[in-house]
Amino acid sequence: MSTSQTETLRLQAWIERVQDRSVRVGIVGLGYVGLPLTLLFSDERFRVTGFDIDPSKVETLNSGQSYIHRIEPDHIRAAQTSGFHATTDFAEIGNVDAVLICVPTPLHEDHTPDMSYVVSTVEALAPYLREGQLVVLESTTYPGTTEEIVVETINRHGQPRGVSVLRKSVSSDASEPMLCGVMVAFSPEREDPGNVTTPRRDIPKVIGGVDSRAGAAASALYGSVFHRTVLMSSPAAAEMTKLLENIYRCVNIALINELKQLCIHMGLDIWEIVAAAATKPFGFQAFYPGPGVGGHCIPVDPFYLSWKAKQFGFPTRFIELAGEVNEAMPAYVVESTTRALKRNGILLSGARILVLGVAYKRDVDDLRESPALSIIELLQQGGAEVSYNDPFFATVGQGRKYDLRMKSAPLDDLASFHGVVIVTDHSSYDYGQIVANARLVIDSRNATKGIDSAKIVRC
Repeated sequence: MSTSQTETLRLQAWIERVQDRSVRVGIVGLGYVGLPLTLLFSDERFRVTGFDIDPSKVETLNSGQSYIHRIEPDHIRAAQTSGFHATTDFAEIGNVDAVLICVPTPLHEDHTPDMSYVVSTVEALAPYLREGQLVVLESTTYPGTTEEIVVETINRHGQPRGVSVLRKSVSSDASEPMLCGVMVAFSPEREDPGNVTTPRRDIPKVIGGVDSRAGAAASALYGSVFHRTVLMSSPAAAEMTKLLENIYRCVNIALINELKQLCIHMGLDIWEIVAAAATKPFGFQAFYPGPGVGGHCIPVDPFYLSWKAKQFGFPTRFIELAGEVNEAMPAYVVESTTRALKRNGILLSGARILVLGVAYKRDVDDLRESPALSIIELLQQGGAEVSYNDPFFATVGQGRKYDLRMKSAPLDDLASFHGVVIVTDHSSYDYGQIVANARLVIDSRNATKGIDSAKIVRC
């Protein structure tokens, strides 16, 4: 039997096992991407093993509890009835058929990609891989990562054991010994925390396989839980697709943030203007200004691509400028706060300031890259005494880029603060009461729309 015939039979067997739900799924990284993905597969009766290096997460999940606000404990317990369990032991990789990697890809301080989580994860799982397994990277990253890091690491660990990544260039000569095939693909996560209108399974799944068999196997697996899959020509094409999606948003948000500042100088209301422009039934999509951008994608992805572009000697000036504009927005909010306080006869140094909302987005329990963290630090550097309130965070401790160690303050004495800065417009806040009880409100989200008060400064 020829190599191509053998691989065709293996692919058919894989698809049949997906259809009868005998394929076991392993998901590495049980955070805001990996845990929802776990529940999707569990809902479709797949047995899922979750892998995470954080023992507290593993313990929480195995006890039937959740650490993500929008995921109820009942969801975890329902997954357990389908065979879900979590572990820190990567030796269990050998027991699963598909390994889906959902780990962070942040930036270093100099805006270069921090690939340490991807590298350490693939290094940890590679020694346990075996023939016929599917490995999919979901972490947002630069074009070439899947081939350069995932494939090369698996081959380095696997070739001494006779296990290698199946590639397009596999020989068709049946008499030639062939290394056992591990299938590798890239399929970017498309999570939208806080979105309660679009079911996850309705979001098309983009897939790029290292070879046609890997692409087909990944499409079969994801097609069992997502209503549509989009098969790309390569992992790099799929990697670039995710970057395009987020850079498109980054550039347009930067544009509207810059126009907001211009409109304020001109005495115009940017929110009124965007709403009017959005009435055009073609050629315009509304984007809205704010205090900066947060989350794991929009603040990060432009710099991933600009870093990769430099390897080709290609300057991405437009993309880098958008990133710089958005990064400067927290400083703009602080400058606006300083001016508003001064008009009330108060200096920033020594002022008592309450930051309202620290999550990066309305109604989510996610601090990643939140502009609120930068705003708090800049206010503190200016000498202000800063407190915060957020219904999703009783405390804010220490992270990769911040060290605040603060507790959420109650809202029962707003008048004791010289200014309240609205950074995250959670729907649970009563903005009418906040304006009524505060001395000064600096609103970076248009949360006080419709409230007419001299106390409000919109920035």
